[in-house]
Amino acid sequence: MKKFLSFFLFLTLLFGAHGYPGAVFLMIWPSARPTSLGGNFTALADNPSATYYNPGGLGLLKNRLSAELMHCNWLPGLTEGLDISMYYEFLALTYKTDEIGTFGFNTIYLNTGETEVWNERNELLGKYTTFDVALTFSYGYPILHNLGAGLSWKFIYSYLVADWVWKAMPELGIEAGGTGITWAFDFGLLYKPFNWFSFGASLSNIGPPISYIAGSEPDPLPRMLRIGLNFSPVKNENITLNLPIELNIGLVEKADTTTSELEDMWKSFGIECRFFDNLLSLRLGYFEDVNGWRGGVIVEDKNGEQDCISIFEYLFNRKGRKLIRGERKVSIPFTWGIGFSYKNFSLDISSDELIYSFPTTNYKFSFTFRM
Repeated sequence: MKKFLSFFLFLTLLFGAHGYPGAVFLMIWPSARPTSLGGNFTALADNPSATYYNPGGLGLLKNRLSAELMHCNWLPGLTEGLDISMYYEFLALTYKTDEIGTFGFNTIYLNTGETEVWNERNELLGKYTTFDVALTFSYGYPILHNLGAGLSWKFIYSYLVADWVWKAMPELGIEAGGTGITWAFDFGLLYKPFNWFSFGASLSNIGPPISYIAGSEPDPLPRMLRIGLNFSPVKNENITLNLPIELNIGLVEKADTTTSELEDMWKSFGIECRFFDNLLSLRLGYFEDVNGWRGGVIVEDKNGEQDCISIFEYLFNRKGRKLIRGERKVSIPFTWGIGFSYKNFSLDISSDELIYSFPTTNYKFSFTFRM
């Protein structure tokens, strides 16, 4: 149980900038392309992963049918030294009709590995595998030729502790629990008033809280408001340049009330260069979740002590100027990715491993088909 409890606590703290929600797997970025841009996709939302980031994008999709499959061996550095292998899967489908809009579907599956259960006498009682699943059904409609609106409904199932554990370990004082079930809605808008500019907004995970143990206080879902802009200063047959910017605002009551709303926001921006009708794409992203110690600007003094600060703090205020003068080492952990397209097929590869405070790898591979 110690192995399981420590891992679940880490997940809670990992996304702690938004308070302490349940079903934290819903906050993990699916799809390689958005991940390479720092999880920044609300104002783009032009492929099947729009079913996750912004269902409003479904209303403006051009392809009749599209599908995306992603695989990721998730954060192997987190379980180094343990006999645990975690992986994250994402499947998304969209179908555009002639008159009634676009329908979409996605499923997220996070397998967090096998857990061994030991009692106080150091006896192995058994093993079980923990996992999380979300099934999402989406619909988008073009209110105007350049304005799409969308709605999603999702079913959420989180399996954290097997029922037999409580019976095998009555000393825990818990009779049942360990499985959480709930549902939620997402809403989204995507507006493209100009060929070179788009605006997106989405509201995610609006639904009842999730409870794992009967009689305990339920945990709120990771409700989130995403607001994004995308600028495309270059757009022709040979090259398209996208410059997306995004803010993610957590709508769960904060556990730490000493931080400001601006500090709690997730902030990201990206650069995407697509060459020769999307034959090749190069991407770079910046992301910061300072309170969760992910991304941001990492400063290290001569004693090896590190701090994680916002890029705005680093560049523009007094503390930032002091750090520039006094610190010996400054690093910015970027996300990155590359994409290849040929006719109806695309392959995208990304990594966000540098934004974490521990050494790991975290490659995502997405395969997309469209027609």
